[in-house]
Amino acid sequence: GAGFCKSHTLLVCKIYCLANSVYICAIKIPTVSVSPEDLNTTAMAEFGNYIQEVFPAVFSSKFIQHEIVGKYSHLFTVQGSNPEMMPYMLLAHMDVVPAPPEGWDFPPFSAAEHEGFIYGRGTLDNKNSAIGILQALEFLLRRNYRPRRSFYVGIGHDEEVFGRKGAMEIAALLEARGVKLSFLLDEGSAILDGIIAGVKKPVAVIAITEKGSITLNFTVEKEPGHSSFPPKETTIGILAAAMSRLEQNPLRNLFGHGPELMTVEHLASEFSFPLNLIMSNLWLFSPIVSRVLAWKPSTNALIRTTTAVTMFNAGIKTNVIPSSAKATVNFRIHSAEKATEVLETVRNTVADDRVKIDVVEAFDPLPISPWDDQTFGVHIFQRTILDTFPDVDSVVPGNSEVLGTCRWVTNARWNEKRSFSSRIHGLNERISVENYEKQIEFLFQLIKNCDTDKLPEPHANSHEL
Repeated sequence: GAGFCKSHTLLVCKIYCLANSVYICAIKIPTVSVSPEDLNTTAMAEFGNYIQEVFPAVFSSKFIQHEIVGKYSHLFTVQGSNPEMMPYMLLAHMDVVPAPPEGWDFPPFSAAEHEGFIYGRGTLDNKNSAIGILQALEFLLRRNYRPRRSFYVGIGHDEEVFGRKGAMEIAALLEARGVKLSFLLDEGSAILDGIIAGVKKPVAVIAITEKGSITLNFTVEKEPGHSSFPPKETTIGILAAAMSRLEQNPLRNLFGHGPELMTVEHLASEFSFPLNLIMSNLWLFSPIVSRVLAWKPSTNALIRTTTAVTMFNAGIKTNVIPSSAKATVNFRIHSAEKATEVLETVRNTVADDRVKIDVVEAFDPLPISPWDDQTFGVHIFQRTILDTFPDVDSVVPGNSEVLGTCRWVTNARWNEKRSFSSRIHGLNERISVENYEKQIEFLFQLIKNCDTDKLPEPHANSHEL
């Protein structure tokens, strides 16, 4: 973080060094969620004890109420001085997916620092937000700050395995109390720099909805036998053919029926010639644009319900024809479709009664949040993004392909992560020290900006930390 500190005071440098140390220790706690029944609850309890130790101002404040929900999740109620102002909510989760050490440059729970990056499971998903929110609040409290607008902080413990004990119980608790939110901020979209062809400057995408999801199990069962007398089709062959049909026949292209249309329209003027003309006249060029978007996985996910075969299990021995074969497929549902529609399409595509299909989990996409000049959250995000990231040229609405806690609470989200691509849930998950410090700065500024009564205008960047 030395480069980030050059233009700041020595005090600010010390603050960020402390923040990085706190964050690194949090990454080392292996809060792994394998399934709803298989959680590292010992580590989750340790995480709870750890945040109480390193954020003393948060836990001792007279206007902050802390509650444990579902045994391991955390809900903070920060009481503002003006009860007439509608509150908001900041969301994150402490749990991470499993991380076998094979293939990692550094052990996944070592939080190793290398060439300006912190490596470890959870650095991007999602301890950066969980610790970042509390760190920003701790900094504000140490400056004797008292917010005017109330807000909530929710940190779930089982988001990676559907969030039934954490986020769902937090949502139920707030609903029972009659809480209404002006907006909430969760993990999701990013600042895109060099990702969108034809757009030279960084673009911040605020996800105003979230894809739905349906996970299906596929099973084929037959009599077992010896490999020397194989049947014409084995259980593996039948199921593999079904999976191939699903991959070779993606669900329909829905460009123009979801928030991706708003994204392109808002970005139209940012494209270089002749793309600016094409994007400004989608009534004519929409078929061409939709085909181009379908070429790359990152943009293809914007325009349709995606299909991902994630698990395949069969066989017990090299000379035994297996009696069963099983596969699991996860579909992320476009905002213009429903889970029931996806299931019907899948059945028609598989078109084989020998393949049994069972629904593991399903939920529809979230409603699309408003994006207009009268939406408080939109103005707050725009102002705070431009304050914190002066190189960002545009702030536009979009969609979130990843799923977060907010699907159990409400439907507005944005997360200030930069380039992460396949590192989330993959090998060598990491975050740069600079970006983590920027995340704290963003959250620090967001909380302060929310105290306004009026819809704000973006202003020059300030470094109050």
